[in-house]
Amino acid sequence: MLVRRAHVPVSLGPDELDVWPYTVPCVRELLDHGLTFTRPVTFLVGENGSGKSTLVEAFAEAYGLDAHGGRAGRKYGNARPKTPLGEVLRLESTAEGSRMRGGSRSRQKGYFLRAETAFGFMEVVSGMRGYWDEDTSEMSHGEGFLTVFSAMFNEPGLYLMDEPEAALSFTSCMRLVALMHQLGQSGAQVICATHSPLLAATPGADIIEIGDFGSQRSSWNQLGVVASWQRFLNDPEFFLRHITD
Repeated sequence: MLVRRAHVPVSLGPDELDVWPYTVPCVRELLDHGLTFTRPVTFLVGENGSGKSTLVEAFAEAYGLDAHGGRAGRKYGNARPKTPLGEVLRLESTAEGSRMRGGSRSRQKGYFLRAETAFGFMEVVSGMRGYWDEDTSEMSHGEGFLTVFSAMFNEPGLYLMDEPEAALSFTSCMRLVALMHQLGQSGAQVICATHSPLLAATPGADIIEIGDFGSQRSSWNQLGVVASWQRFLNDPEFFLRHITD
């Protein structure tokens, strides 16, 4: 592992705390207590608007990654200013993480894949040195994502993802599960925000459920999204008749 904890070391004033993102329960909890990473693969699971994407984007910025996405150790001309949380968040590194972050930019390994911006970014960097040779503009979104995973997620580093399942089929999600599990065993660290019960089932992963209550660690079979999918698959008509009548 490379990062053991995320925290905000500065005190914010009342006026700052009354605006987004500090009004989001999981963000406020992070301000108060920080968030400790206990396993090489961590999932943040929650509904739309719960704050999971806000957290993973801030983790990326605190690590020095572009909030639009991209690889570690690289500066992009279109890099946007950090988010309010990304400005104040700090990451406590493990010994190995400190060695990597303290070295040259070429030694900093990692990647942030943000589903919202990933495909446009991929079209820009396809064929550039240090990325991949394939032309992702000729691929489906899912094929493009798999190309990125194959080329960029292949050595110890910090890999952050925001809803990567958005472009992936069931089979492709299974391939990503296998990759994340392999990365966790290799010395890499993965932090992923997701809606997908399939991704969250990655063996050995730490699962943090995000919601109006803030955040809490959970087992896979206790997740609300897992229970919802199980009920739907067992009896889809029970759900569908309420929205079609």
